[in-house]
Amino acid sequence: MESSQLTQEQKAAAVIVSLGADKASKIYKHLSESDIEKLTIEVAKLGHVTPEQTEAVLDEFYKTCLTQKVVTDGGMEYARAVLEKAFGESTAQSLLDKLAKSLKTQPFEFIRKSDVKNLYSFLQHERPQTIALVLSYADSDQAASVISELPRDKQIKVVESVAKMESASPDAIKIVEAALKKKFESMLTTSDFTTIGGIDYIADVMNHMDRANEKYIFDELGKENEELADTIRKKMFVFEDIVSMDNRSIQRFVRECDVKDIVYALKGSDDNIKSLIFANVSTRMAESIRSDLEVTVNVRLRDVEEAQQRIVGVIRRLEEAGELIIVKSGKDEIIA
Repeated sequence: MESSQLTQEQKAAAVIVSLGADKASKIYKHLSESDIEKLTIEVAKLGHVTPEQTEAVLDEFYKTCLTQKVVTDGGMEYARAVLEKAFGESTAQSLLDKLAKSLKTQPFEFIRKSDVKNLYSFLQHERPQTIALVLSYADSDQAASVISELPRDKQIKVVESVAKMESASPDAIKIVEAALKKKFESMLTTSDFTTIGGIDYIADVMNHMDRANEKYIFDELGKENEELADTIRKKMFVFEDIVSMDNRSIQRFVRECDVKDIVYALKGSDDNIKSLIFANVSTRMAESIRSDLEVTVNVRLRDVEEAQQRIVGVIRRLEEAGELIIVKSGKDEIIA
């Protein structure tokens, strides 16, 4: 496989690998948690990269860094002159075109760098449709945190608005930007309609939600729009979906979980889930868990829900890494 056939994610992983642990760790310090997670997964999946591929990727990385530096130092025209002298007119233009694309500011770009508390503070009094539009550009964990803080009635309206959202025109986004005054920086750079929100996105948001708010939102949304609530739920993985997992996957995630979390989670689960867990751990571990369940009393519902959420987090992380399989509502076909 040639360098040109590598994805951008694979190229980033190849750069990290070639830099070595020390230098790579310094780069990691400047990345967001989500970027670190994605990059680490790509590094783990990278496999064999030939010396020729590595050399080509590092050459591209060097040219990209140089392009960024000369543009920052002296502007686009200065950069063009330097790059043309170093690499020729054609390569210089290609590098500047790539940089121009990366420099385009995305709508509501600031929210990905904003503290969740600050984000909530200026969104809380906005209309549900406005909140939904802004959160559709946020990272799913940010959106989940903001929705969790909203009043109960507004939570439902925001979730419903995000789920039903398909696209927003540049003019509509600009109107929202103007209404929120100086809280937004330079936004829209393209006249294209942008796909935002939707069922997949709100399902990801709900997967990041704490159990109490998740249950409340689905209960209330189900009263108003049962079909929509069911559609979102089918896209998610919740603790109760453990019953749909195969034995190997159950054994895999159990090894990653804190035993205390398993005990607390099982305090609030039905017999089917308990039976599955006991069937996929060693006899000694099953006896230990049963013993702990007997002596663990007066457990707060909040502690049970948090333990279940942590276990779901482990399962989702392992699925993203390709180490287990989650079957969601019969959508995925498994070939033995």
